Amino acid sequence: MTDTISSVRGRVIYNSRGQPTVEVDVTAGGRTGRAAAPSGASVGKHEAVSLPPGGPRASLDILADHSSDLVGTDPADQAAVGNILREMDGTPNYSRIGGALAYAVSVAAAESAALVRGVPLYRAISERDSYRLPVPLGNVLGGGAHAGRGTPDIQEILVCATGARSVRDAIQTNMDVHRQLGSLLSERAGFTGGRGDEGGWAPNMNNEEALEVAARACESLGYTLGKEVSLGVDFAASTQYDAGTNRYVYDRAGFENNPGEQLEFAADIISRYRLIYAEDAVHEEAFAEMSELARRFPEVLVTGDDLTVTNHTILERAIREGSCNAAILKINQAGSLHDAMLFAGAAQRNGIKLITSHRSGESTNAHIVHVGIATGSVMLKVGVVGGERVAKLNEMARVSGHDLIRGVAEV
Repeated sequence: MTDTISSVRGRVIYNSRGQPTVEVDVTAGGRTGRAAAPSGASVGKHEAVSLPPGGPRASLDILADHSSDLVGTDPADQAAVGNILREMDGTPNYSRIGGALAYAVSVAAAESAALVRGVPLYRAISERDSYRLPVPLGNVLGGGAHAGRGTPDIQEILVCATGARSVRDAIQTNMDVHRQLGSLLSERAGFTGGRGDEGGWAPNMNNEEALEVAARACESLGYTLGKEVSLGVDFAASTQYDAGTNRYVYDRAGFENNPGEQLEFAADIISRYRLIYAEDAVHEEAFAEMSELARRFPEVLVTGDDLTVTNHTILERAIREGSCNAAILKINQAGSLHDAMLFAGAAQRNGIKLITSHRSGESTNAHIVHVGIATGSVMLKVGVVGGERVAKLNEMARVSGHDLIRGVAEV
């Protein structure tokens, strides 16, 4: 029996928001890999187009017409799979077949190759003598594009067990903080226990109140911020930015910032709450302002997401300008797994720390755990609660016992 791809089949399924997406099965050597594509709510304008105008069905129609192009390909050869997907699409941003399809085909192919070899996915895509698990980074309080009206403008307040000695301890710590935060919020009149897309609590409060209560949840459990536990913030500042006026408009909080004020707004939060992680504190094309933050806070993961969109060409500009010391890796931002691994390679060569990330609209697949391990990511941004989030955390617990896993990464 040949170990090359023998069949590729796709279907429409649904993500954690109840939106249709694509799932693909790739069979090689009698073993079938399966992957479902996630989707984001806060989307950078330079990332791959998730789905074409006709939606997932249009993507699958193209796949049905061209699946024979993939038959006979080695599923372990991600460059070959990626090149076929590029040829199938014919555009620079996957606007014809959709980055969702490129994601699902390439990840399913990689999984089938791992199954044929009888190795974990992380070994199939990046062989090393040893590996470390990324530290889980979880959303405990959400606002912005991930939650409804009345919630903070800031999109995510995150927790990371920076002092944990094992991934199991880190997972438990994040869950404890999430639970304690929920208890504190329940003391407020009108809190209904609502949560955003990624499972973070979604209370009716402003940015300052949200940061204060998140810090209090950590400290009331006996943790010292910046030591055993650290907070992070995804500002998602592009969602506030008005290019016409060159101002950041915080509708829910009722204020506006010019670029200089936005920089100080972010810097103040980083300093006062001893953040370990600050993502997209300014808009997606503000390379100079991001550079200033990275210079002022060298010990903080000043992270590009909308800024770098898992695009190695854009990352190289950010590196030249010193615009970040860390970057988010989201496979579907790039399109195929091969595209994402090119980005990871550029980051690794230039000392940029990686954070492999879920999307707000997720599946129960746990492939990103393996991608995080394979790329040497220091964090896995994965949520805290919710079946599609816990699926990733459970996979981290499972692989933590593998012979080649040597503990958790140093943030």
